[in-house]
Order: sequence, then C-alpha cells, then structure tokens
Amino acid sequence: MIEWFNKQWWRNSVVNYQFNKELETEDEDSDVTWWKNAIIYQIFPWSFLDTTGNGTGDLNGIIKKLDYIKALGVDAIWLTPIYESPMKDMGYDITNMEEIDPLFGEMQDFQKLLDIAHGYGLKIILDQVWNHTSDQHPWFVESCQSRDNPKSDWYVWADPKEDGSPPNNWLSAFMGSSAWQWNRQRQQYFLANFLPNQPELNWYNEEVVQTILNKAKFWLEKGVDGFRIDAVNFFLHDAQLHDNPTREADMPLPDGIDPNNPMVKQQFTNSFCRPQTFAKLQPIRELLDQYAQVVSLGEVTLCEDSIALSSQYIAGKDRLHLVYNSALLQDQPLTATMLQNVMNRIQSNFPHGGQCWMVGNHDYGRLRSRWTGKDSEGEAYPENFYQMIAVLLVALPGALCLYQGDELGLPEAQIPQDIPVNKIRDAFGEALYPLVVGRDGSRTPMPWQGDKPNCGFTKAEEAWLPIPAKHQQMAVDLQTMDHNSLLNTWRKLLNWRKQQPAILRGDFQLLATEEPIFAFMRIHDFQKMLCLFNVSKQRVCFNFHDLDIPIDQLNPIFGIGYKTIDLNYQNFTCPPYSALLLNLSST
Repeated sequence: MIEWFNKQWWRNSVVNYQFNKELETEDEDSDVTWWKNAIIYQIFPWSFLDTTGNGTGDLNGIIKKLDYIKALGVDAIWLTPIYESPMKDMGYDITNMEEIDPLFGEMQDFQKLLDIAHGYGLKIILDQVWNHTSDQHPWFVESCQSRDNPKSDWYVWADPKEDGSPPNNWLSAFMGSSAWQWNRQRQQYFLANFLPNQPELNWYNEEVVQTILNKAKFWLEKGVDGFRIDAVNFFLHDAQLHDNPTREADMPLPDGIDPNNPMVKQQFTNSFCRPQTFAKLQPIRELLDQYAQVVSLGEVTLCEDSIALSSQYIAGKDRLHLVYNSALLQDQPLTATMLQNVMNRIQSNFPHGGQCWMVGNHDYGRLRSRWTGKDSEGEAYPENFYQMIAVLLVALPGALCLYQGDELGLPEAQIPQDIPVNKIRDAFGEALYPLVVGRDGSRTPMPWQGDKPNCGFTKAEEAWLPIPAKHQQMAVDLQTMDHNSLLNTWRKLLNWRKQQPAILRGDFQLLATEEPIFAFMRIHDFQKMLCLFNVSKQRVCFNFHDLDIPIDQLNPIFGIGYKTIDLNYQNFTCPPYSALLLNLSST
C-alpha cells in the first residue's frame, strides 16, 4: 500500500496573483514560455482507442478520451505520425505529409481533435518525419526514374564500388546490415538508415529543405502548437561517404541502441551525427518563430553521447526549442549516484534549459522496464518505486514526455509470452528477432476497462496487437477507483504541480548527499522547495544538518511512502523508495 502523509495535498498551493500574471505574459524572450517545463503526453494512435471496430486506434478515439487526458493534468499531446503511409514502419514511412491516413480518419477528424483539444487548454504537437520518406512516395518514385530528372537529387544516391558492392560500410540501425539499397533502374545505391523502404532525403539539396518547410507551414496554418522532429541528428551524412570507424573494444557503447544491434560495431561519425546539421536548424526555427508559442522538440537519442550532442541542437535561438535524449535510458539499477551524475551533466550541457525528459516511448520501451526493472540484488522494483519515480520526474527541471500507458505502470509485453512471434508487427523487430526483440512490447493497446474484451480498446475480435493478460488488472477504470493507484498518483502530481512556482519556473540546485539519498532544491522568487528521495529498498536515517537547512524552516507538502512526517528531530527515517517535497520558508 502506498502511504500519503498529507491527505489534503491539494491545499498546498503557493500560487499568488503576481505569479499568475507572470504566466499570462509569456513571450519568446522571457523565461516562462509554456514548453520549457511542459508535460507532453505521447499518444501512439494505433493503440489508444478504436472507434471503428477495425482493431486499430483512430483520431475519434483520441477525441473521445480528451477528458481523460485533460484530467491527467498534462499540457500538450504529441501524436506519432497520422499521415498517409503504407505503414511498413507504423507511419514513419510517409507518402503524403499533408494527408491523414484513412486508417486514422479524415482531415476533418483531425481539425475537430485540434479544436476540441484547444478548448480543453491542451496543445497539439505533431510528429514530423523529415529525414526520410516511404519508397512509395511520389518524390522517390520520380527520383528512381533517372539520374537527371527534377527529383533525381532529392534522395541520397551513390555509385557502387568497382566490385558492385555498397559505397561504404555504413550499417542500418534497423536491419543489422548495409544501410545502402540497390536500385536497378538507376544502377545506384540509395541510403536507408532505418528500413530498406525508408530512403533518406537529401538535406544538402535546398529545394528539398524548402519543400519540407512548406509542408510544415501547412500544419502550422491549421493551428498546431509544435512539432516533434524525428531522428533530427540523421539529417546529414558525410558528403564524401567516408567509412564509419570501427568501435574499439575499450570504447564505450553508444547511447540509445541495444548493445546486441550489429550497428554498435561502428562509431557514429559519418553516416549521421554530422556537425553540419546544426546549420539546417536555422530555417526551421525561423519558420516556427513566425507563429506565437509554437515549439520544436527534437529526437537525439541514437548517438555516441546523447546528452552532449542533444544540447547542441538547442544551443541558441537559431536552433530547436527542446530536445529529448537517452539521459535516463541506462540499463543498470537506479542509484542516487547515477542521478547525480546525470543531473551534473544536464546542468553543464543545458545551462539555459531545453532538456525534455523521456523514460519510455514507442521506440525505447516502457518506464516499467527502465533501469533493468530490478534492483541491484535482482529483485523486481515494488509499486512504491514507480510512485517515487513519478514524483522525481515531475520535480526535475525541464519538460517531460509521458508515454501513454506509463501513467498506468504497464509492464512491457514480452515476445513470445504475450505477443506470439507470428504476430510481431514491428519490421525492426522482425528483422533482428530474437537478437533484438524490437518495439512491439511498448506499443500494445491501452487497457481502458478491466472487465471488457480487449480491455475496452476495440469491439473487434482482435486488436492489431495482442493485449497482455496482466494489463487487464491495470486498466484505467480499475485504477480510477483506487485512490492509491499509480494513475491517481500521476493525476495528483500533474494537477498539483500547476500551483507550484518552484516546479513550474524554479531554478535547480543539486545537493551533496550520500547514497542512497538524492536531493535537490527548486528555487523561485515565490517558493523554495526541497526535494528528497530515497532510491533504495532500505530505510535510511537522514540528517538535515548535512544540508545546512534549519529544521524550523521546513514544511512538508507532498510525499510518497510516509504515513506522517515528524521534523522535530534532525535525524529521521526515509522509508524505502520514498519521496518527500518540503517548502522552505524565508524566516
């Protein structure tokens, strides 16, 4: 059972008139733009809610659940691709950037979603796949026809070596083999860093860049609030097509990739992660700056050092606004030392903000699988661990992407236990299974009703992906009726945070503590907050004298794992996997 020491947590508000006025006067030159500390709820439309009975989620399903999303307390919705596509990569292989795929609905459905979401006070962020298209896209079909047609240079083409082999050693992130695909018609190879049917657009071609910007403007004119930009560090390659160097045995593994993926044999220096890419961000930012309070969120996860590299993508007002990286995607049990190291690096690399936290999504598994899902002794993390993590993620500085279902604590579906091998839908997973299990495990449909077939996701006989049986008892309706559920913890936290200036706008100060205590301050003119976490399964005695904070200035306002708080003593016990937030008075 999860204990709350303050049953009237909602009364702990310090918002005042002056702070409300600060929120109302946001502008791009201030430090209070909505996106800097936004909670962005990521929706994978395939798996949210089916209203047509075909087993696949759709836009009207999202509309029907906007009240659920609003009640959760998030600021924005990020939709993964909903565009016209053959769906070889679940929509990340686009054939028309300005059309809604019939699988999800029609343009009028999207416009209705946008209008109703805005009525709820929710922002809509669209996924933009500008690095590649489908091989069925009309641009690529034309590009394949000859070496001198109007689209001939819109993709990355190269001649074979004398022996007919690919021009260099670059490997695909998804296939474990060459990233070059042979085209008989042109007698050349084209570059495909992901699936073979996802040819890379040529970002050295200014006509391509301008056309992409025009596609972006199409959606901005409709009123969207921003873009999540897919694989932004893949936009440019080494124009001379030099080989990627071999990764030596003593070199660290790269970020954002399974260590069993054959791609890790190479250093990521020439096929992508090129420094020239930064200059390509300027026209994107210039376009977005023409629209008030629109945000760009870049994905920079697969690279040698995702914290260092991703920070360069938001360095200055001629680059992106936000970026998410692999900072917390560490395949080892969570420790205070790990968190301290991460925060020291984030503070060093993101001195002016721009960090967006991500601990689970459609590509990288679920939050429940993070940090091996087990402690240092191999025991599965208990429920209160994930309650503590919810508090931590909300209290950290920066924005947060919360993936659908992670608010429920859904475990990742396993292959073949939950998803039979013959029902794998992820092309990446099909290509490398069983060496790499792919991404279907985090893409299973949302369980809405515990006592309904397919958990209320669809009226079809089968959902597009099987729903694990263990998800049934974690359904939304069941957690809603349990005030101690993880879902209700997220609801409490996300709605409560809107009243806390220190969390919404405060500076961050890491405090010196010893394992297993992780602590920091969030500091705003209107509020100072001490955030204290015990990230171990042991009870720990903590001394506030170590922080040089007078005990009589501390007022507990929010906690997980505590029945009551008694601050009469300098030494007090932090329960296992507990979180404690305290206001610090000025007198």
